[in-house]
Order: sequence, then C-alpha cells, then structure tokens
Amino acid sequence: MLRTHTCGELTAKNSGKEVSLCGWVNTRRDHGGLIFIDLRDRYGLTQIVFHPEQKKQLFGLAETVRPEWVLKVTGKVSPRSKETVNPKMATGEIEVEAADMEVLSKAKTPPFEIASDKPVNEELRLQYRYLDFRRAQMQRNISLRSKVFQIIRKYFVEQGCLEIDTPCLIKGTPEGAREYVVPSRMYPGNFFVLPQSPQQLKQLCMVGGLDRYFQIARCFRDEDLRGDRQPEFLQLDFEMSFPTQEDVQEIIQGSLMTIFKECSSKKLKGGKVGRFSWQEVMDRYGSDKPDLRYELPITDISELSVGCGFKVFEDALAAKGTVRALRVPGGAALSRSEIDTWTAIAKELKAKGLAYILFKDEGPQSPLLKFFKPGFLGKITAATGAGEGDALFFGADKFRVVCASLGRIRSEAAKKFDLIDASVHSMFWVTNFPMFEEADDGSLTFSHHPFTCPDLSEWEKRETDPLSVHSICYDLVLDGYELGSGSIRIHDPVLQSQVFDMLGITRADAEKRFGHMLHAFEYGAPPHGGFAYGIDRVVMILLGEPNIREVTPFPKDQKAKDLMLGAPSPIPPEQLKELRLQFLDKRT
Repeated sequence: MLRTHTCGELTAKNSGKEVSLCGWVNTRRDHGGLIFIDLRDRYGLTQIVFHPEQKKQLFGLAETVRPEWVLKVTGKVSPRSKETVNPKMATGEIEVEAADMEVLSKAKTPPFEIASDKPVNEELRLQYRYLDFRRAQMQRNISLRSKVFQIIRKYFVEQGCLEIDTPCLIKGTPEGAREYVVPSRMYPGNFFVLPQSPQQLKQLCMVGGLDRYFQIARCFRDEDLRGDRQPEFLQLDFEMSFPTQEDVQEIIQGSLMTIFKECSSKKLKGGKVGRFSWQEVMDRYGSDKPDLRYELPITDISELSVGCGFKVFEDALAAKGTVRALRVPGGAALSRSEIDTWTAIAKELKAKGLAYILFKDEGPQSPLLKFFKPGFLGKITAATGAGEGDALFFGADKFRVVCASLGRIRSEAAKKFDLIDASVHSMFWVTNFPMFEEADDGSLTFSHHPFTCPDLSEWEKRETDPLSVHSICYDLVLDGYELGSGSIRIHDPVLQSQVFDMLGITRADAEKRFGHMLHAFEYGAPPHGGFAYGIDRVVMILLGEPNIREVTPFPKDQKAKDLMLGAPSPIPPEQLKELRLQFLDKRT
C-alpha cells in the first residue's frame, strides 16, 4: 500500500509515529513561512505542515501544490498546541510534519469548489459527478446508501431468504409504466425490454419452490420524472410462499425498523407503525400517501351541502360527487396571489376551481357567501372547527378529483405554515385498495397489477359493482412518500383468467402476454405474496435530501439525460443497419 493510514484515523495516540498518507489537497495555506496542507480522502482530513528550515526542495514543492492535486506525504505525527487544536475534526489534535512528498497526480482548476459548502449549480454537478463525489455531502450520502444495502442484505438473509438475481433483458408485458425497449440483433424485428420490476420472475421463483426470495433489483421505467423518481432505480424486492398479508408486512417493516435504528436518530410518531384502510386516508387526507407528521384533516360536508343554495356544491352532489372542506389554521393571512397559485394547482389536478372562505378579524370574507342559504355557514363552521384567522378551502366534484386537489392543498398549506414536525418519522400501512379503477375511457383497469389477488369474499360482486371489490394489496408510506407496494398474488389459473376477463384481456392476448405465467400456474403454484420498496427513496428521506438525485450515484437530470456521459446519444448508421432499424422522420 502507498499509505499506512487514511486521512481520518490519526489521533494523539499516534504521536511520534512515521506515517504515509495519500489523498487530495483540500486546501493549502501559507502562514508566516509555514505551509499547511489539508489532505483529504473519504475518511477525513489531516493537516500536513511544511517547515522552510527542512528540505528546501520539499518546501519549494509544497509552494507549487494546488487544490485537488493527489499527493503522497510521509512524515511524523505531532500533537498540536492547545491553542491550535481543532475539535471539529476527528484528527484535530494532531498534524503530520512532512519529511517527504510525492505528487501522484496534478489537477486542473475544478469547475466548482470542492471544499466549499456554497451551493453549486446542479447541472454542473451532474456533468462533473466524479468531482461532486469528493464533496463532503455526497460522500456522506453515498456512504449511508452503501450502509443501507448492507443492512438489507444481512436482514433478509437472517429471515431465511435466498438472494436471487433476475435478468435485465426480458419479455415485454405492458402492465404499468412505459417500458425501455432493446432491439435484438439476432432476431430482427423482435425486442427485449428492461424490467419495470422483477414481478413475474419472483412469482415464478415461488412456483419453483424457492420459498423466500429477495433481491436488490435494478428497475427501469420510461416515465416523466419528478423529485422522488428516476428512470432507473434500485428497489428491495421480496417474495414469500404461504403467507398472510400480515406475514409480509411484518418482515418488510422489520427491515425498515432495522435501517432506522442504525441510520436515523428520529423516532416514529406515536411509537409504532400505523395502519389505515385506503378509504380512511382518502376520506380524511385526500391522498393514499399522506404525510401524517401533521394533521390537517379534510371534512366531508356533503350531507350539510344538500340544498345549501350554492349551485357548484349542489351540482356536484346531483352528479353523485362529493363536497369537502379543508380548514387551514392561519390561512386568513394568505394573499390573493397565493390563493390564485393554489387554485392553479387544484386545476392541474382536474378540479374546476378552489372555493374558499377567509375568517378575517372583521368577519368571514368570500365570493361564496352571497349564495349560501341562511344557517349554512354556521353548519360548515361547526363541522370543520374553523375560527378567526383560519381559512376554509372547498372541493366539489367526483370523489377522486376532490381528494387529489384538496390533498395537494393540504400539503401546500403544511409547507406554507410550517406545520410539519421534522423531528419524527411517520410510517404506516395503507390496505384494502380497490381492485379496479375506471380509466378515462370508462373501461376497467387494475389499481396495482393484474396478478393482485382480490378479496374473495367480495369477488361475487364483480359483475354488478366491480369498483366495490377490494384487493389484498398494501402500501407502506413514510413521511408522505410511498415507499412501495405489495400484495398477495393470484395463484389459481381460473381466478387469474377471471381477472383478465374483467380487464378486457382476451384469452389470446393473455396467452401472448402472460402465457409463461399461466402455464407455470398449471404445475402447482403455492399461495404467495410479496413487497418492494425503493431503496434510494428511503435513503433520500433518511438524509432529508430534497430529491432522489442527491442519493443516486449516477442519476439522470430532470429531462432524463445523463449529463456526464452525454446520453442518450445517436448510434452509428452501420449499427442501425446491423439491427435492421431505421428512423421515421422526426415530424411523424
């Protein structure tokens, strides 16, 4: 080894010892004839001191050194004087008196300061990600990410799981997000896809009798990006045979509790993992992944609004919709422009608008009041608990539209009025999801995926009231983020065919898309279930980072581009020819 120690491990106990250190120049300082260099590696910093009365050649070399040069320094560990001890550094009690130095590599001036805490343009950081890694924040983030991987592997092995890798070139079976397509050179006109998840493969592991599977799986989804989403990501994937829903949940939450115990100082709000039905969280918070580090409930005022005099409310009820209200403490202080911004957000979520009442000192103010019949304002005030200084925001439309819009306004209000208790984590299960949803064209689609088992006690209602059928599906929510989803799977070929029938998937289409699964189920499939959660998302939340790019080693930017490698990029014409591909005109 070129070094005897790292730059983060020397202490006063090493005083008098000859050592060799290797690392990058963090800073160089000239002080009254002395030169100090802080040498950095991922373990920490060590101060190196150069004396002019020592080797002139060595001192002269130290004068030429610049930030980010890579050095090997040999010298003796010396204790610092009391007045120069730096308690903020693990190595702050000592310094190394240089006896020899070798420049291993010189460096150009970096495009941003590595040693500085000043904000750096994100595009620049992504373009020079290898330099960004040297910054203390990224070193912390990547180190914690690695630690979480180790905890996960250890935990699931202790649960009796086999770690089984699955392929990244698979058959396309569209069932959710858009897939990344890979052309086959050997079979022109045929394609692989990159897996959205190993869902079908892990189920086939259960058919194979492997009983308990886990994998840190790389997944790919060609979808629009946001702060907590990347086109490729890593998830903990887990499947087990002969479980109940509670068995799967216990193992999954146990893994996360182990991660929190070793990686976070925050406690769980209420001291435990909560549990709600999908209907409960949608009714009360307008979201199936609410942040419960603050309360802000939504109140159903549909019954109170019958005959209220306000046509928007009455029309929504006549169309079998709902009317709901959100009380925002302190909301009376909102400006007109802030309310307009929230209204625009609600409209983005398909709401027609965002009605409101501001409870000012001089009394309630709202364009709605002139339409209300006598007594209606008092009823909704009593139902919501609104008082002086508050604001009420209303949603009147289809259930899902009202939930989406008021749920988002709830989140905006919590940020605006600083209602989030950042000292705790809030984690809970959401269960009893609807089996089916209504697509924009009125057809049925699946809520989770087509292999999710329905609640068999409700299955007979599928022909007359399919939207009332629930599934044995469960999500885990942490601090307002959906960590992942799971379910008990269908293992009966007859039941699977019935679900395909409900989704309008013909027998021929089912055979074409999922024939491998259906055939496997004919050879004795055990009841099985599982779960998957996004590891990068967990790390992002633990570190309090604003987006997932901060904890992903080599992320894509907000437009799904790799700024460092310059991808995606064109491929040579001869390679296109070999794959028998050609481009259509870009305008078509």
